[in-house]
Amino acid sequence: MRVALSAAALALALGPATAHAQGGGNGIIYMAGYDHAIHVIDENTMEVVDRIELTTGIPTSLALSENHERIYVRDAEFEEIEIVDVATRKSIDSFSLSSGRSKVRIWGLTVDPGEEFVILNTMRYTKEIDRWEIGDPTLLKYDLEAKEVTDTIPWPDGELRSRARLMFSPDGEYLYFFGAEIRVLDPDDFSEVDRWDLSRPMEEGLGRLSFGFPSSPHDDPGYYTSLLRMTDPVQNRRMMGIARVNLAEKEYEFFTLGPSAGVSFRLAPGGKKAYGLVQQIGNYEFWTFDVEGRRVESRQRFPGRPRMSLEVSSNGEFLYIYNAGSTIDIYDADSYEFIRTVTFDADMTHFLMIPEGTGPRGG
Repeated sequence: MRVALSAAALALALGPATAHAQGGGNGIIYMAGYDHAIHVIDENTMEVVDRIELTTGIPTSLALSENHERIYVRDAEFEEIEIVDVATRKSIDSFSLSSGRSKVRIWGLTVDPGEEFVILNTMRYTKEIDRWEIGDPTLLKYDLEAKEVTDTIPWPDGELRSRARLMFSPDGEYLYFFGAEIRVLDPDDFSEVDRWDLSRPMEEGLGRLSFGFPSSPHDDPGYYTSLLRMTDPVQNRRMMGIARVNLAEKEYEFFTLGPSAGVSFRLAPGGKKAYGLVQQIGNYEFWTFDVEGRRVESRQRFPGRPRMSLEVSSNGEFLYIYNAGSTIDIYDADSYEFIRTVTFDADMTHFLMIPEGTGPRGG
């Protein structure tokens, strides 16, 4: 691993005025790499402290269990899932549904909070003599202990899709299926127990909403804060705002920011601020959202790159720019000032941060 400057050396070089740049917090970053491994990074020093070797090839996505004790890793071929124990930092199991002439691609994975099973969004590709036969998108329930598929889940209202958007409630009591409406399913038999048209409580005839329900390490359990985009039926224009949704209680808080813009959204610790990126060739911008004050606080251009992802440090002081490549660029969250670049030995495919105190040993 190659690091531009250690945290201590950087603080000495910058002097007292910028001594806050010693570290972004005491979280742990899990960086999936093209070298068939997950690199465990100490957020405070940005140094690799461990390396988790994988058996299934290049990892492309990391899904954290509700109790933060397991990481579910999907390989680059979308055929295998490998399970990593966070405490021991070891691979403990893997599975695939492919066999013989059939490849089963796993396009999505949703983990039961009790970790008894996972729901897989799959498609089967069977090689014939002169062609590939491609099956319909299928939702499967896979038992982690029995290591077998135990159920095929019907698509709600026959909404057959190549990609499903599913999420469990934190206690595992409900499974949410996101479509034109939010359908609430019983995870035992997948029957519908409720549904919620999120646009109706806001304004009748508002138009279809687009809300990502992203997972954030800085959100409260059961709450999802993100940009929400909608169509203004009077002016026929796209608008955006910030929504904080409690799915279990069917409650929300929402405010409009203005016309919709191509900006991403990542919540900061404490939930009072959030940050975003605009990624247009020749126009790369940082945005700061004042969630508490219900406004866009600031925005500023910076010398970005064509492909970027954003995360906020666990203490809220830094912004991390990662993907693609082997570097993480660190910026000051208040001033957008560039702090440093950290370079690693492998190009990354995914980035997962667990703030201090939220891992299996942190309670």
